[in-house]
Amino acid sequence: MTNLVIIGYGYSSAAIARAMVPGLAALHATVRSPERAARLTAPVSTASAFDGHALTDPLLRALEAADLLLVSAPPGEEGDPLLQAPGFGDLPLPRLWRVIYLSTVGVYGDHGGGWVDESTPLRPVSPRSRQRVAAEEGWINFASERSIDLGIFRLSGIYGPGRSAIDNLRAGTARRIVKPGQVFNRIHVEDIGAAMAQAFRHAGPLGIFNLTDDLPAPPQDVVAHAAALLGVAPPPEIAFEAADLSPMGRSFYGENKRVSNARIKAALGYRFRYPTYREGLAACLAAEPA
Repeated sequence: MTNLVIIGYGYSSAAIARAMVPGLAALHATVRSPERAARLTAPVSTASAFDGHALTDPLLRALEAADLLLVSAPPGEEGDPLLQAPGFGDLPLPRLWRVIYLSTVGVYGDHGGGWVDESTPLRPVSPRSRQRVAAEEGWINFASERSIDLGIFRLSGIYGPGRSAIDNLRAGTARRIVKPGQVFNRIHVEDIGAAMAQAFRHAGPLGIFNLTDDLPAPPQDVVAHAAALLGVAPPPEIAFEAADLSPMGRSFYGENKRVSNARIKAALGYRFRYPTYREGLAACLAAEPA
């Protein structure tokens, strides 16, 4: 039985926690506000607020007892919130032997629709992706200095129950924006949970992995398929040039690539529950209350 600390408890990391429950002795999770920390329940054992500045006593105690550390909180302009927190670099962390850092496939930048894998040079486009590259480098240095095993998992677009094209259609917010040649990869939240639980149990050293599905696809195709599952007409297509997008939304379309997941299959033996958006959206629909 192990002690796990999760920095940045949210949609994805909660799925990881649920998948790891059978092997956990204790789970400490951090969120940004004391109010939210007070509301966290099982599988979280203890919780604390952490905003990247002060290491509270509950978090310090949890880190001292931690065997495993999952870092899910995004970096900011100042860097990774835990690495740059005052005093973290001086903690002895006597039991910690493995860290997993959740990153993004955005670190690869734009490849004009071509394939990328873990050996592809990083050339991030957006500021948030450049911050991810810096955070990856920070954790690589930290793990090397401490002789701690490190896994970096680069995630593609996350979806799942409550956060899918099905939900967007029902909310009336789904749009079929068409940019010729544009594709994105995706990853179902349950595959994130299962893959990370398998990675934490992996006997050998980890490394860098893409955590993404088998089928890079145009975003308008995903919306159309979700509409077919619901038995409704899909929203009309909108040309990318005419779409009213936020600067962040438009920036996503500035990166076009197909992301390979061959390494995680070969090195960790992971088999995806939802290898494409078709299986994933069907599962989202099946998970809805009757």
